[in-house]
Amino acid sequence: MNLRPVVETHGVRLRPFRAQDSADVVDGCADPLTQRFVSNLPTPYTETDARWWIDVGAPAAWTGGGTAYAVADPATDRLLGAVGLNNPVPARGQLEIGYWMRPVARGRGVATAATRALSEHAFAAGTARLELLTEPENGPSQRVALAAGFRYEGLRRSAGASRDGGRHDLLAWVRVAGDPSGPTARLLPDLPGGVLTDEVVALRPLAADDAALMYRLHSRPEVVANQAPPVPPTREAMERRCRLAESGWLTGDIARLLITDVASGEPVGSCGLSYTDVAAGEASVGYALLPEWRGRGYATRAVRLLAEWAFGAAGVARLSAGTVPDNTASHRVLERVGFRREALQRGRLPGLAGARLDDLTFALLPADLR
Repeated sequence: MNLRPVVETHGVRLRPFRAQDSADVVDGCADPLTQRFVSNLPTPYTETDARWWIDVGAPAAWTGGGTAYAVADPATDRLLGAVGLNNPVPARGQLEIGYWMRPVARGRGVATAATRALSEHAFAAGTARLELLTEPENGPSQRVALAAGFRYEGLRRSAGASRDGGRHDLLAWVRVAGDPSGPTARLLPDLPGGVLTDEVVALRPLAADDAALMYRLHSRPEVVANQAPPVPPTREAMERRCRLAESGWLTGDIARLLITDVASGEPVGSCGLSYTDVAAGEASVGYALLPEWRGRGYATRAVRLLAEWAFGAAGVARLSAGTVPDNTASHRVLERVGFRREALQRGRLPGLAGARLDDLTFALLPADLR
């Protein structure tokens, strides 16, 4: 590859590191968020570490077949972060791209601009494929990948090294030379303004601090009885579900939402939407309410809001919902929204001790929505 030492495009300047960058390197690399997601950084990160990186580490990246660029503000040349290429796989024409940003540069699109700039420069120099690996809990980095034109390709189990000597999974985002230059279209777009509401109930994305509530809701006997298999979740599993909710949304796996009462702000329950057949444009919905909020029409309102968003911004063509046959309260919710009963699939779902459960399926088309 014949990569230039300075690249200036998309509102950022990529250049070599300089001695005067050392304080800003410390500012970025000693930051707790950078330390959390860049496991090979020294802890604590000091001026000595920054000088080693500028004098030894960054130049070594270039001689090893990769790159290490400082990301600078074109107007002031002040360091904002770093972006580079590493782990070359010549047979695939592949490199891995990574970055970190100083706290002052976050939320301004700098990481996206730097990633786009280096990606385009690498492709112009002959690279065929770029990989960007993120931790499943690092939602902001996944948003950078999508905004820079990378597509989610799958989970790499135990691909990352943890500071404690263990291993953890990584998500692979990939962009190839022939891909469009703009942001990657998402199966599950963000909610408009971050919330769906009819002024009585509101739906917002599930977050990590919702774990206690979600565990209380989904471990209730009547909620467990209506899932397959009917096994209560562990607290650890529910905490993980909440921590990974943003990632599941960004990868297109599932949109998990918390339902709240608008007047009081109190949590009411949860709901979710996931694609069952992307090519056919079909997705499924599920929902559960805390007992003190049942019988007020809140589930109907939540499912209707979710369906309107699905048929609108998400571009879904058909919604389905599976229920156990004796869950008549859930059937009434679906019917009030406009879902129609379609089929009883005998023994479709796993039960306990090898038993099988029937699945009563409902479906909704845009024209059916009430």
